[in-house]
Amino acid sequence: MAVDSAMSSPLGPPACEKDAKALRFIEEMTRNADAVQERVLAEILTRNAQTEYLKRFQLGAAADRQTFKSKIPVITYEDVQPHIQRIANGDRSNILSAHPISEFLTSSGTSAGERKLMPTIKEELDRRQLLYSLLMPVMNLYVPGLDKGKGLYFLFVKSETRTPGGLLARPVLTSYYKSDHFKTRPYDPYNVYTSPNEAILCPDSFQSMYTQMLCGLIDRHQVLRLGAVFASGLLRAIRFLQLNWPQLAADIRSGTLSSRITDPAIRQHMTKALKPDPEMAQFLAQECSQDNWEGIITRIWPNTKYLDVIVTGAMAQYIPTLNYYSGGLPLACTMYASSECYFGLNLNPMCKPSEVSYTIMPNMAYFEFLPHQPGSTSTRLVDLADVEVGKEYELVITTYAGLYRYRVGDILRVTGFHNSAPQFHFVRRKNVLLSIDSDKTDESELQKAIENASKLLVEFNTSVVEYTSYADTTTIPGHYVIYWELLTKDSANSPSHDVLTRCCLEMEESLNSVYRQCRVADHSIGPLEIRVVKSGTFEELMDYAISRGASINQYKVPRCVNFTPIMELLDSRVVSVHFSKDLPHWTPERKR
Repeated sequence: MAVDSAMSSPLGPPACEKDAKALRFIEEMTRNADAVQERVLAEILTRNAQTEYLKRFQLGAAADRQTFKSKIPVITYEDVQPHIQRIANGDRSNILSAHPISEFLTSSGTSAGERKLMPTIKEELDRRQLLYSLLMPVMNLYVPGLDKGKGLYFLFVKSETRTPGGLLARPVLTSYYKSDHFKTRPYDPYNVYTSPNEAILCPDSFQSMYTQMLCGLIDRHQVLRLGAVFASGLLRAIRFLQLNWPQLAADIRSGTLSSRITDPAIRQHMTKALKPDPEMAQFLAQECSQDNWEGIITRIWPNTKYLDVIVTGAMAQYIPTLNYYSGGLPLACTMYASSECYFGLNLNPMCKPSEVSYTIMPNMAYFEFLPHQPGSTSTRLVDLADVEVGKEYELVITTYAGLYRYRVGDILRVTGFHNSAPQFHFVRRKNVLLSIDSDKTDESELQKAIENASKLLVEFNTSVVEYTSYADTTTIPGHYVIYWELLTKDSANSPSHDVLTRCCLEMEESLNSVYRQCRVADHSIGPLEIRVVKSGTFEELMDYAISRGASINQYKVPRCVNFTPIMELLDSRVVSVHFSKDLPHWTPERKR
């Protein structure tokens, strides 16, 4: 029941007193965005004044913006990496932060092919938890009655390693799920999951997914929302159901858990949760045995009100498939976060995916913005409250954990303001060419992979004369497609199908560790595919681009394509298709 109007927020009438408090906090922070930012920077600089990094720049006791901006340089990961490496190797002195570095959060971005290590401190968990606590109070303004059911969320932990100095290195969500903030969270009727902690925390991805899906099916009438972190993760769950529904139905029919699930904690939990239900098993078999899976989500979970998944940036490519499986349910993007920092939330979570804007919460870190306009050489950073609507910026952050004026690499467009806090549309990751899941492959990595693979063609007097690529998300999981135009000097000695298949694997071996982990451990990317096109195809591509107004003098072959007519042209010229037959090498090695 909504609370009385005396507690109403400008965002709308809150669902309960706890929500009212959260909404008031959002209002307070966003009304005073510039003052909050000034306070945050002063706190960071005062507390870390004696760190080795800040002392280098002779700030003294200054904690004001002007001194900070005039003395502290804007940096990338490569600039700070030597300091991070020292901490990873065991140096416990105050290098970046006056508070001890508690662990490293592994970024999906890479440096020299390896995951970036982001330093964090214990209190950052409180800051992340604070942002999480604001999500449902906002959602409850748009979708009533979420306390009357459960959420089916597919949440997973990923592999973690230790640095030579003994600090954990793991993804930010793995850190959160393994924390007491998550494991011993108080009961909240608006945040009840069907997935037990035992399943979420199981490191075996098959057993975890199987159990979460089984629990979601048992509670199917209570499920009011489905979610995963990324859109690709939710589609992977649907694919899992397609492949495993017979065994899931058998477990539900008999009330006993499959012998493939060996995790003791899961088995103990499921002895209480699983009861024979032949009627439910029959229903599941009837629905899943059909060829047509359109609307399967609402067929199996009929009370679902929305899907909670990230569909901005590279994930937008999954929207048509999600619409197919859900029958067009609303897609809610609730928050904007990264390994480096949690940034903000969507105050209108039920808007269309193309209209998603995130409101930056000014208490999370100190935010600056580097203008990102074509042809602009401006290096003057703009404060949070001073950005301009319609303009694009690269996000630069200063965190409590010891990153100072760090370029995150996200390009954002200002769409408006909530009070004095700007709202941003996520445009893209800078320099990312291909992305299926949490992988991010840039042009130089793709070029290097093609160079390495093409070495296998030398003995056949064959070379790759042109190439392009695209992320094919029509398959589940999605996979990279590379178009090659080859020049073979001796047609009698051209490379065989087996050689080109080996080229696929060689390319995968050359891609970064995040890609290889997605392939090997997470199974969230399928085998790489090379499509060989006939000679002259890329000249036709250029002719097509020029016919549409491109300059012949400035034309460059696009290294990634997603424009349907161009892809149709390329596919109509394919002469052979090849896939990786094996998995690339990947092990969760110790961080050097």
